[in-house]
Amino acid sequence: MKIFGRQDLLPLAGLAAAILILFSAPLSRVLSYARRVEEDSGLSLVPALVLLAVIFGYHEIRKRHFAHTEASVVEAQRQESERRAEEVERLIAFGQALGRSGDFESIRVSIAQHLPLLAGSERVWVLIREGTQWEALAGDTRGSDEVLKWGDLAEQLLAGQTADGEGNRAIEACTPLLALAIRQAQLTREVRENNVRDALTGCFTRGHAMEVIDAELRRARRSHAPVSLIMFDVDHLKDVNDRHGHLCGDAVLAVIGKRMREVLRGSDLKCRYAGEQFLVLLPETPLQGAKRVAETLRREVADRPVAWAGENLQITASVGLAQALQGEVNVQALIGRADHALYRAKDEGGNCVRIAPDTAASPADAVETDQTSH
Repeated sequence: MKIFGRQDLLPLAGLAAAILILFSAPLSRVLSYARRVEEDSGLSLVPALVLLAVIFGYHEIRKRHFAHTEASVVEAQRQESERRAEEVERLIAFGQALGRSGDFESIRVSIAQHLPLLAGSERVWVLIREGTQWEALAGDTRGSDEVLKWGDLAEQLLAGQTADGEGNRAIEACTPLLALAIRQAQLTREVRENNVRDALTGCFTRGHAMEVIDAELRRARRSHAPVSLIMFDVDHLKDVNDRHGHLCGDAVLAVIGKRMREVLRGSDLKCRYAGEQFLVLLPETPLQGAKRVAETLRREVADRPVAWAGENLQITASVGLAQALQGEVNVQALIGRADHALYRAKDEGGNCVRIAPDTAASPADAVETDQTSH
């Protein structure tokens, strides 16, 4: 074990010189006495005394060094014990919060309150996989590129392709708690959805949709995230019923519900609003992204005929789009603007997308997009 470093040589030399100067007179007398004893006895007394002094000094220095090292180790162990105790307390608090969370919104609140402390970072992401897509449960989800980037990292973690590392023990410990809470929320949602879904289309019922839209608007007001709403209506479905019967009309609605599930994200609310009218709520989606989704839905309906009794029925839909205003929590006002845009689309011949005027980013937006004649 190295006791002294190079930086200690000069102070030690100075200390030795000071001691010699301070005790020069007594040392001279001691040395004179030692020489007389050596002459009388024939013993080498002075070298022995010097050796004993050196050994005694070295022993004292090592003893002090070991005492200091032991104190440092004890202090480090005390700090580590306190850190681990705080970590356990935070884990317990997080687990209790998750235990009280019965839905995804409550889980998000628990994550925001507890996970940054456990992770040691304010920037925390939690992703869940719905089918083949990753969706952000917590974190700044306004950029789709960020979701893709973190989704790729999640895939690498699951595949064991990331570099080995010690990792964050607190995060590793809370992961099972979070996974259990998410699974419980998923089961709760599935049970509830079975009671609030339209049997024909598989979409949510109107009453449930109103509750979800209200909750999403309030969440968006807190997070300042954009929310968009699409309302569309199947064109001339009454003529389909009159010509082919109501079973055919039901088949058309069922196909549209199926295509909505194929095209839209799992987090998008799909609702059968009334008769042949549908609502689609797009959380954390700005106007430009919502326009692309609306146009995709329009094409999915128009470009893929519905097979019925040996015929291919050409079906189209009129689509209205509105974006929630900053801080808006009025569900009926948002639906009203989307409904107004929908009826503009129908008045202009159908099979097109129209945007509510107070939503449009520019005048041109209010009269987009492609229109196909019947």
